[in-house]
Amino acid sequence: MPPNSSLVLVSGEESLLVDRAVTAAIHRVRKVEPGAERRESAATELTPQSFSDLVAPSLFAEPRVVVVRNAHEAGKDLVVALTGYLTDPVDGVTLVVQHAGGARNKALTDAVVKAGATVVQCSRVTKPAERLEFVKAEIRSAGGTTTPDAVAALVDTVGNDLRELASAANQLVSDTGGLVDESSVRRYHRGRAEVTGFTVADKAIAGDIAGALEAARWAMQVGVAQVLVADALADGVRTVARVAGSGRVGSAYQLASQLGMPPWKVERAQSAARHWSPAGLARAVAITARLNGEVKGLAADPDYAIEKAILDVGRARRMR
Repeated sequence: MPPNSSLVLVSGEESLLVDRAVTAAIHRVRKVEPGAERRESAATELTPQSFSDLVAPSLFAEPRVVVVRNAHEAGKDLVVALTGYLTDPVDGVTLVVQHAGGARNKALTDAVVKAGATVVQCSRVTKPAERLEFVKAEIRSAGGTTTPDAVAALVDTVGNDLRELASAANQLVSDTGGLVDESSVRRYHRGRAEVTGFTVADKAIAGDIAGALEAARWAMQVGVAQVLVADALADGVRTVARVAGSGRVGSAYQLASQLGMPPWKVERAQSAARHWSPAGLARAVAITARLNGEVKGLAADPDYAIEKAILDVGRARRMR
């Protein structure tokens, strides 16, 4: 029997792969039904009634994708409701159930599989060879080519986090024009693996200005491109501003759906946004916009421009 296209089980704990699998399921529906609505919630935030509301037939039977995250944490009543839905699904609704795998609520995943779900495995990538294959695939999917030595160098310098590896691989394809060789990896990622533009941005946004300056100086010393630091700082500030502008309420999964961001990024921004005022965020956005131009030729000393921007972001964070 072919898999049921209106029922998807995303199984595993590798968060990047999980987010991609959920997004891919939504895109498949929207290729056929561009106006399909997305509704998403964590299992811990659902009751049988609220789940019923998510999947309830609409007046005009508009297509819909309903995503239930962390089904392994569902309570008994919700498990019963989910299992019961499988016997009488709603036309036009695609249900995506995300489960970490393992024994917890395994009866639910067994029922989903038995109902003919399309199953997407997102197991953790723990073996070195798997990470190398992941990086090669990322570079290929971004339209680039590479060599085994370059892939090994990228993993060696960036580390084991899949999100950072994916970001680095895509950035390298963009920056090099497609050919990612060992020299380009060393040029963009020399020095300690943990020191990246994102390290600088995370510390600055969190208010650790001394730590951000130290990380920035080390990045400059080992040759991290100034534009990468500036881009990371701008992205971090924009993300916090967008999340703060959403009202800072609701689950990360709900906001992720609204804002088009991965849930992990929304959660991080929600935590940071508690320490920022609207005026401070507006000021920080202006600071990073200025820095973007400075590192691309407007500043006589781009390194100094980065340090000044970090100090200015620190002052913006204290605005009330």
